[in-house]
Amino acid sequence: MKLQTIRRFLITFSMLLFPITIYYFSPYLIIMAALQHVINGSFIVFTLMFVLGMFFGRLWCGFLCPTGGMSECFERFSPKSPKQGWRNYLKYGIWAVWLSGVILCHVLGKGDYTIQPFFMTEHGISIANIYSYVIYYGIVLLFLIPAVVHGKRANCHYICWMAPFMIMGYKFGRLLHLPQLKIKAQHESCVGCGACSKVCPMSVDVKKLVKDGSSGTGNLGELRTAECILCGECISACPKKVLNYKMGIK
Repeated sequence: MKLQTIRRFLITFSMLLFPITIYYFSPYLIIMAALQHVINGSFIVFTLMFVLGMFFGRLWCGFLCPTGGMSECFERFSPKSPKQGWRNYLKYGIWAVWLSGVILCHVLGKGDYTIQPFFMTEHGISIANIYSYVIYYGIVLLFLIPAVVHGKRANCHYICWMAPFMIMGYKFGRLLHLPQLKIKAQHESCVGCGACSKVCPMSVDVKKLVKDGSSGTGNLGELRTAECILCGECISACPKKVLNYKMGIK
């Protein structure tokens, strides 16, 4: 089975499970839990995103993120590429303000610390009654509007509160010289067809990164950009097999 068939199956399946798992990605429930000194499901998930990001970067975004799957479905409404630039930094501002609020709530919270992965769920299920679907469809709408206005995966570019955990984890992993999953390019073999850039769901100019050799040495360059979600679409599309995954320190 081809890589992209597996990837699309996994990310679509994750999207279909979103009514069950949504509270484990909630930026609100983690604040509610913090005020009660509870380590809840979203606290655990976000911590894992940071830790695993040290080794795998944003691989989660490309293969398993339910909101990423939603965003790719919404591409049908507006397949244009979102504008790059200052808007890409909005997610860091949102993340910093929200994370500061979480820390403050832990400081102000009362009681002994407890670990409750299923905090405020019904036997681990997030949306367990009809009224909870108001929250669910509100979040779906939150992701639909930017996708329609700005284009494919606009949410991942501009407002995702989860991506910075993986990005910061990846940067921290680099500082520690940990082995990391990367996309490497034999840029001297590139014919400049641009197939890689056309299929990138994150609108990364892969062709330019390959041409520039990015930050690699010799003729083997790494496609280093915070917007890369390691989905491998560019690898599958390249007719000359210029691009490949590699796990390593350099």
